[in-house]
Amino acid sequence: MRILSFLGLGLLLVVAVMALIGSRPQAVRMPPRPAPLAPLQATIAIAPVDQALTFARLGEGAAAKTFVVSRYQDGVVTGVDLSPLMKSGEDSIAAYNRLGYEPIVAFVTAAKANVIQEAATLALPVDLRAVHAAAATNYPEHADEAKVKDGPFIFAKIAQPTSARADIPASKGLLDYEVELCLVTLSALPVSGGAKGGLILCNDVTDRAALLRRADIDDVASGRGFTDGKSGIGFLPVGDLFVIPRDLKAFVEPLELRLSVNGEERQRSRVTKWIWDLDRLLLETAKRAGVSWSWREGTAQLPVSREGVLPDRTLVLAGTPAGTVFKGPGAATIVRGGFDWLTGFGKGDMIKTVIERTITDDIASGGYLQQGDVVTIQADKLGTLENRVK
Repeated sequence: MRILSFLGLGLLLVVAVMALIGSRPQAVRMPPRPAPLAPLQATIAIAPVDQALTFARLGEGAAAKTFVVSRYQDGVVTGVDLSPLMKSGEDSIAAYNRLGYEPIVAFVTAAKANVIQEAATLALPVDLRAVHAAAATNYPEHADEAKVKDGPFIFAKIAQPTSARADIPASKGLLDYEVELCLVTLSALPVSGGAKGGLILCNDVTDRAALLRRADIDDVASGRGFTDGKSGIGFLPVGDLFVIPRDLKAFVEPLELRLSVNGEERQRSRVTKWIWDLDRLLLETAKRAGVSWSWREGTAQLPVSREGVLPDRTLVLAGTPAGTVFKGPGAATIVRGGFDWLTGFGKGDMIKTVIERTITDDIASGGYLQQGDVVTIQADKLGTLENRVK
């Protein structure tokens, strides 16, 4: 009888709250579905070589050709072929580590531009690893929209980077986007020495359903569930340009990130609106050396030694600004989840029931990325991405 009384009271409370706030799930913005798109005709400002070296690459393997970009206009990239300077099998990181900044500048300054190529044909600009350090809720407005109060925090992302025009695999979950600036280590990097290296644009693709199902609601900053939701094949497209600034901090200061879905702008922010800058991100990564996260393919750790050293060719994802599809569960969805739990006579975990209701409502909304959607990312001096969900 006490159980029945409890359930009856609970149902009355749920009905009362639903009457006050409505029973519809939280609204998720519906993007316009795309017609077939013409090739991206982007114009991107390129930093002069006295400020940064901007690399791009054509082809793959032994046939790959690396060049320094001098112009990026109307989807056409112009630059200087570095083949005379490079050894067999080298990419821009290997050549830079061997030669240094000034010899490359001198070669480019003396040469005439001899590469003219459509940006859509560019390959992955540099060879990268598959295990990375990523920051969550590192932008205050994104933390607010996601209803996370315990950040920022660091977690491991497992994904082999794909090219700027690579497809994103469609998902039966809740597929979301995140534009991010990523630091690329050029050699083994002791985190105590501050941020050094190159920069590349990234799309931190996320399955919010997988993340929510494994997240620790009582300790979100543990990072549990984030490796699940953010790892996998095709979950890390990167930009078509790889940039090595002469002065990293000065170069980052004016950068602005932009992301659109099917032509509708969703994210736009200055990079430096972050909470933790690149130096702090490295230090926070080192604090979690040796921490393991379980995920669907086993366990994962951050790519940092206990001595605080990151390996070369590792990405450090600096977090995303506001504007993602995910906004955290709304009050109506929470109430509906509570109602689901009560009508199930309180069986199972109430929090998990609310999470499943959140996922169900968000799938029904149609607001997450769907097959055929196109995510476009741009940033002056850093290049572009254009990824279709397939």
